[in-house]
Amino acid sequence: MIIFGTRGYLYQLAILTLVCGWCGNPAAHTLRKRVTKFTLFFVPLFPFSTKFATQCTFCGGEQQIPKEQAEQLLAQHAASQHGNPYGQPQGQAGYAPNGQGQNPYQT
Repeated sequence: MIIFGTRGYLYQLAILTLVCGWCGNPAAHTLRKRVTKFTLFFVPLFPFSTKFATQCTFCGGEQQIPKEQAEQLLAQHAASQHGNPYGQPQGQAGYAPNGQGQNPYQT
């Protein structure tokens, strides 16, 4: 008998200040990475799905974002944390929901 399945891992990458696309408030957002790994006999072997999302700490609205945008947000966060005298770049205006987001508090 072979026992196999999947297991999910959730990593919090950063906390960013963005304008929420759901409630419109400038609030802290957590940038998260969800990795799903294939397991064999309860041992995680390799990842087969990686998704990135931001979640508003004010309203709880969540939106999945592409890997490129997540990497850009991480780079901006790292620049602001390492003594960038200008703060965060002006191009970071937030996002608007596009139907892919979901509110984790709704069932």
